[in-house]
Amino acid sequence: MSDEPGSDSGLAIRLGMRRIERREWWLWSSAVLVTLLLTLGLASFVVPILHQAGLETRVGEMTLGVRGLVGLVLLFDIYIVFQQLQIYRIRRRLLEREEVFRLITENAADMIAVVDGNGRRVYNSPAYQRLLGYSLEELQSTPALEQVHPDDRQLVQEAAAQARTEGIGRQIEYRMRHKNGTWRNLESTASAVLSSSGKVENLVIVNRDITDRRRLEEQFRQAQKMDAIGRLSGGIAHDFNNLLGVIIGYTEILQENTAEDDPDRSCVDEILRAGQRAASLTRQLLAFSRQQVLETKVLDLNDVISDMEKMLRRLIGEDIELNTVLDPALGNVRADQGQLEQVILNVAVNARDAMPHGGKFAITTANVIMGDAEIRRYSYPFRPGQYVLLTVSDTGTGMDSGTQARIFEPFYTTKEKGKGTGLGLATVYGIVKQSDGYIEVHSEVGAGTTFKIFLPIVEAHIEPESGQPALISSLQGQETILLAEDDDVLRVLARNMLVRFGYTVLEASNGEQACDLASKATGPIHLLLTDVVMPGMNGRELGERLERERPELKIVYMSGYTGQGVGQGVLPSGCNFIAKPFHRENLARKIREALETPSESVVSSEAPAEQKFLFKETQDEEAIDRR
Repeated sequence: MSDEPGSDSGLAIRLGMRRIERREWWLWSSAVLVTLLLTLGLASFVVPILHQAGLETRVGEMTLGVRGLVGLVLLFDIYIVFQQLQIYRIRRRLLEREEVFRLITENAADMIAVVDGNGRRVYNSPAYQRLLGYSLEELQSTPALEQVHPDDRQLVQEAAAQARTEGIGRQIEYRMRHKNGTWRNLESTASAVLSSSGKVENLVIVNRDITDRRRLEEQFRQAQKMDAIGRLSGGIAHDFNNLLGVIIGYTEILQENTAEDDPDRSCVDEILRAGQRAASLTRQLLAFSRQQVLETKVLDLNDVISDMEKMLRRLIGEDIELNTVLDPALGNVRADQGQLEQVILNVAVNARDAMPHGGKFAITTANVIMGDAEIRRYSYPFRPGQYVLLTVSDTGTGMDSGTQARIFEPFYTTKEKGKGTGLGLATVYGIVKQSDGYIEVHSEVGAGTTFKIFLPIVEAHIEPESGQPALISSLQGQETILLAEDDDVLRVLARNMLVRFGYTVLEASNGEQACDLASKATGPIHLLLTDVVMPGMNGRELGERLERERPELKIVYMSGYTGQGVGQGVLPSGCNFIAKPFHRENLARKIREALETPSESVVSSEAPAEQKFLFKETQDEEAIDRR
């Protein structure tokens, strides 16, 4: 027997039907007994008469009459038995239908209610208790609109009135209060039950809880908005990066040709500083849009946090207590160390601003296994597996739900004008997503904020640091460089920079043209400086092709974002790379590092050689994780 509410009523109906059956069978048995007694009485009366004198002549007639009477009695008995059997069959069918109705109403996911013409509840299915927490007795003792949200009561009343007058219900959505005080979104449809005269006697109302669906729809809309903003900002940032590269490059040339005491030198310096600040903004936009270049390697997150601890204490101030709890058995992750440090710094800055009068700032790490049971509580796609969980929490002012819904949007900020760009947490979101991770936030007003960042554990070991890069004697050179860049303005700028450092430059606007120049060149080509994303043949394909033809060729890749041409590609391990926009001195230094390193090229002057540069745009299915 089911323990659900409503089972007792079904049991009572079945017991009542059985009592009726027993009563009817008793009446039938009584009727049979009476007919038998009558038959016996008739027989006892007729038999003596048959033996009396003078009646011999009427024996035949009496015998026929008695037989006819007995036959009628027996026929009556047979009819009673047949009638009872028919009634029994009908009753069994009714019980079966009652059982089907009970199973439907007690196990239906939707809430089913019957309301009479005066608005009183006639029936409530057990789903009300499962979904809203109210017992059937509590619902019966309260008016039908008692639990409806005050702002939605008029809508419900209008829909009910329309169903009563027109006999046709319409679908509406309204909020109903759960027993714990929260509000649930319901989708409701009313159907009218008409009497034989065509009047509405009752309304059958089917309510469906759509709270989770509405939340998922809102998250999906938010994810679409974030994805659209990301694509827009990434495209703008890429184009703006090229313009900034030109501005910064030619400003540096002006700065070099302008004496320190020249009245225009301060103007040139300000232009250069403004260009550098703009370049920083574009890097943050590219991070948010997941289109930046990641220099990934296997890391121990504990080491990253330990190295930053002293800087974090200076950053948050003496009135904020910093606590770190690091799991000594923490797994390794593959990520960009500089970007991970940026994530922690950005979250720390937000925590500091949320605690103007001091507080506590905590960083913890742990290994977690996200199985099917754990990921089921997330409304967005979450791949099961082993993760490193980085938890960063503060005891600051916290955030309301409206702020939490927008904190990862670029340029959204709750700080006063001039105190923030609104890109800090947007950058955090983009870095985590581009690192195949997940981020969620928990916060309450006055109760602080907690960020949880999940990064997948990798089985690879931490790669040893390579030796120091080759010492550069001079930034000048006389080698021949093949330059491949599809942006005309940037190509002219790069050529002018390289020529000023003494190099001979061969220019190409795409990969095919670069291959053609290389095949026609009679002298040696010492280095290829190529953009990664170009129409047709991309930078990596160009480098691999020319390396086969010229094994001694050194290659330096340059790019500002991943774009669509490379997709999920990975540049060769240990390759030389420089990010756009670049300063002329950095470009010259990178060229000399590549040319003067006899073995495999170093990645950069600050990073080890065995690094991979991931050019990655996170899959759209994970964009639903907007937290």
